[in-house]
Amino acid sequence: MIRSAMTFAAAGLLAGCTAATAPQTVARLGADPVLSGGSYDSGGGITVAIDLRERDGRTMVCGVWAESRQQSILTNNKAKGVLDTGAVAVGGKTVLQGLRFMKEVPPMADYGGQETHCAVTSRTWQAGDAARRAEIRIPRQVVHVEDDEFGGTFAVRFRQTGPGAGGA
Repeated sequence: MIRSAMTFAAAGLLAGCTAATAPQTVARLGADPVLSGGSYDSGGGITVAIDLRERDGRTMVCGVWAESRQQSILTNNKAKGVLDTGAVAVGGKTVLQGLRFMKEVPPMADYGGQETHCAVTSRTWQAGDAARRAEIRIPRQVVHVEDDEFGGTFAVRFRQTGPGAGGA
């Protein structure tokens, strides 16, 4: 019984290593990527930059994200949760949900040419897609709630306002 448990544990460990080291699709952003993002009530924010590509007849989304260097301690380590709720739409229809797969980069003035991570969607690549501009959608959300000294609570919210990480 112990031997079987150890065998299953070893198999799980090996499977985890395989998934972690699987090759990722990598590309570079074009000269004019779609930019969006947002800001926190407490200051600072996130910028997301994406491009659409064709891969094996499917629509592929490639992108990077950046987080402000200066922000409230209340929003530290919140960006990935915010990215999880983000989506990409083409022609008004959502083609990708969740943006955490993207590569983090430092905030900069121009994201063109940055090395990215990409995700292939189930959407078929269509004529004219090379000229289409995707939409980045990140919903408003509460990222931190805390009790104050007066018996109340306060919340820090994220809202999509456009690129929010600042430039270089």
